[in-house]
Amino acid sequence: MLVEARNISLDVPDMSRPVLIGRRPKLRILKNVSLAIAKGETVGLVGESGSGKTSLGRCLIRLYEPGEGQVLFDGEDISHRRAAELKPLRRRMQMIFQDPQSSLNPRRSIGGILAGALKLHGLDAGPKAIASVLDRVGLPHSVMTRHPHQLSGGQRQRVGIARAIALKPDFIVADEIVSGLDVSTQAQVLDLLRRLRDEMGMALAFISHDLSVVRTLCERVVIMRGGEIIEEGQTAEVFEAPRTSFTRTLIDSIPLPEYREGWLD
Repeated sequence: MLVEARNISLDVPDMSRPVLIGRRPKLRILKNVSLAIAKGETVGLVGESGSGKTSLGRCLIRLYEPGEGQVLFDGEDISHRRAAELKPLRRRMQMIFQDPQSSLNPRRSIGGILAGALKLHGLDAGPKAIASVLDRVGLPHSVMTRHPHQLSGGQRQRVGIARAIALKPDFIVADEIVSGLDVSTQAQVLDLLRRLRDEMGMALAFISHDLSVVRTLCERVVIMRGGEIIEEGQTAEVFEAPRTSFTRTLIDSIPLPEYREGWLD
């Protein structure tokens, strides 16, 4: 397996409770979670708001450090490595954030943003290299001189994808990357992501509340609730015969219009 979480738990300060004896009480948002993702596999992480799916994704690439358990990347335990020790692996694991408006530096041009990511890892950050990355995500070279606020939401999300794939990673966590886009733009961005995944052979953890998207993009789906995995399996099997009543309720409560089924085919 390329990425593994073994019985990980994660606690965060509980902001709803008062500080006691100089410390704020903790809230457990991941509870003994285990998950494995193979090379080239796309796994959907699905659940209600607050289910822990984004926190799990961030633990998998060690943006969060689990309090208990292990996170392994390509067989190496990275659970408690310091930032300097993780740097050699950062090129191989990337994240595409939900809101590109806040995850892209508004003071830097698009060319500067992409160049910064390449330079950080000692890669060619010249105009030709940046133009090549823009070509891969379907953006014109002219956006190099623009700033994030001068782009549409779909274009900004393509820049977020470009920043991630510029380093040619083995694993990407995509966190609700189409939730703020209209249906047409969603289809374009997801088609791009699927094409890049197939071309590059990378593994993908796709976090979403939209089960119709997960159904068309992911080979396997993981259902989360209250910081735990309550069901997982091949996507088609989970949709056709969910094992838990919560999964059935989740599927039944989200519209799956016929025209959206297979929209990425």
